[in-house]
Amino acid sequence: MNDTELVVVGDFAQKMEAEIAQGALRANGIESILQADDAGGTEPSLWVGGVKLLVRAEDASRASEILKPAE
Repeated sequence: MNDTELVVVGDFAQKMEAEIAQGALRANGIESILQADDAGGTEPSLWVGGVKLLVRAEDASRASEILKPAE
């Protein structure tokens, strides 16, 4: 994902929730990364802003549809 514009498609309070969403995207062929201010995972108590799920800008629309809650 080098030199690619990334956009946030999800903001989660818990890392596990973000990882589940990331797995759903991966299963649908969409690469993503997690971003958390937690000192590289060594200080999970620093997750003041939650965990963000980012994808390439061109995948954002499809990713949002995949992550949309079922109605």
